[in-house]
Amino acid sequence: MPAAEIALPPLDDFLCFAVYSTGFAFNRIYRKPLVKLGLTYPQFLVMAALWSEDGVTVGTLGDRLALDTSTLTPLLKRLEAMDLLSRRRSTEDERRVLVSLTAKGGALRTKARDVMACIYAAADLSPDAFAKLTRDIRTLRRNLERAAEA
Repeated sequence: MPAAEIALPPLDDFLCFAVYSTGFAFNRIYRKPLVKLGLTYPQFLVMAALWSEDGVTVGTLGDRLALDTSTLTPLLKRLEAMDLLSRRRSTEDERRVLVSLTAKGGALRTKARDVMACIYAAADLSPDAFAKLTRDIRTLRRNLERAAEA
């Protein structure tokens, strides 16, 4: 459709604003349970990625979290100082840094279930609706990333 034929909708009808402002709402819900864990939201995301796949390179972790090294490295340093993860150079390639959970970091996963319980309760969606919405948003993100690369 030509741009001249597209009407500018009211702000509340912007999908991008709905996603953006929903991110802030999520952060407000996450705040209380994450304080109990002693984590910030970005730190929680790093831990969740490692709970899914432990022993990955910094580059792999950055790709997974859509973070560049300059943003990710300070997060990793803080989590390492908290004894939740360790970083070590690969013996095969010294340029690669491997990130692994410590015993304390692995044990924190059980407590993290409370965080997700808060999100599920606050969203007030059925498990199927929650999963579908997540899939739809991932599809939207992939489509937007593909369009941005073109």
